[in-house]
Amino acid sequence: MKTPPIGLWNVDAAIEPLPGGHRNIAFRTSGLDQDLVFKTTRRSEDALRWLIPVWDAVEHAGCAVPRLMTSRNGVFCEQGWTCEPYFRGTHLPSDKMTTLMPIIKQMHLACATLPQRPGFSSATDLITRNSGGDVDLTTMPQDLVATCRTHWAGLTDLAETAIHADITPTNTLALPDGRIALLDWDEARKDAAIFDLGPLGAGEHKLARLAWEVACSWTLEPDHAKRLAAYLQR
Repeated sequence: MKTPPIGLWNVDAAIEPLPGGHRNIAFRTSGLDQDLVFKTTRRSEDALRWLIPVWDAVEHAGCAVPRLMTSRNGVFCEQGWTCEPYFRGTHLPSDKMTTLMPIIKQMHLACATLPQRPGFSSATDLITRNSGGDVDLTTMPQDLVATCRTHWAGLTDLAETAIHADITPTNTLALPDGRIALLDWDEARKDAAIFDLGPLGAGEHKLARLAWEVACSWTLEPDHAKRLAAYLQR
């Protein structure tokens, strides 16, 4: 199995695989005063550094973030790996996810003027573009692409801001100090806020959000994407 170059972060510790990742390989250390998580990434250094003001906004709103740590070379990404602190806590239950709503709305307000994340596209960008982030519409059946674009067209009047884009109970932790941590910023981009607010209880534009999940999963999680596509095209 591919393992991370932990020495580039001046780390000397035992590591073990972390389960659960569908798109990335992850390891955690053990025995350190502050244990660490190493993950594979497909993102550029510029795309990773775009996250810094977003993390600032989330922390200002009272949420914890496992910020990426720079290597001894001063970069976030080394040989396709990143490093971040390992947080201990318990995942929020589904019925408590709404407690994140004020934090996420404050983040959206603070990040409204950020440019698009390097290498990414918003849903409305993809009405005329073919790719961005994990989406490559050229790999999908054209009738399915047309369906997705029809649903994304309903977002054109909505303001865009930086979004986490994958808010689920497994990407949250209730920490011992009482804060909530928001994990896994891999899919973050600039897009309509509803992509974050939908999972927190806002019901608008459900099909546009489902179309995004289909498109961004098509090549990386094809079985999952095809199951959702069957529902989307009913």
